[in-house]
This record gives sequence, C-alpha cells and structure tokens, in this order.
Amino acid sequence: MKRISRERAERIVKAHACENCREYSYKRVSVKPASKRQQEALGVVWAAEKICGVCDAHHEMGLNAEGEIVYVS
Repeated sequence: MKRISRERAERIVKAHACENCREYSYKRVSVKPASKRQQEALGVVWAAEKICGVCDAHHEMGLNAEGEIVYVS
C-alpha cells in the first residue's frame, strides 16, 4: 500500500480549520508516523498534533494512507 508523504500530510493538517474557532493559524504542527496500535485499530498512517494560534486549542488528527482524515479530537 502506497502512503502519502509526511510533507503532504502536514499540508492536509494545516488546511483543516481549528475545531474551536474555525481559524487556520497554528502555533505548532507536528506530524509523526502513527503508532502500531493506531495503525491496527483505526487504519491511521500519520498522527498529527497542532495548537491553534488564535484560541490555543490543542487538537490531534489521524490520516490514513490516502490522506483522508480518520479522526479529529
């Protein structure tokens, strides 16, 4: 199975608005390979953490191999 690159995953994460204030400005975005547990349970390939630059909300996202968002919390 071919998966999207880390750079592509980061662009997808940044293009998703904050769940709290709906802004697109982030203080910090971190994209890492998903843990084995996330891969098996959810089919997630990339796990991202981001902190909103406007409201300071902390979000986690999971992306599958095709770049589709699997979860946002």
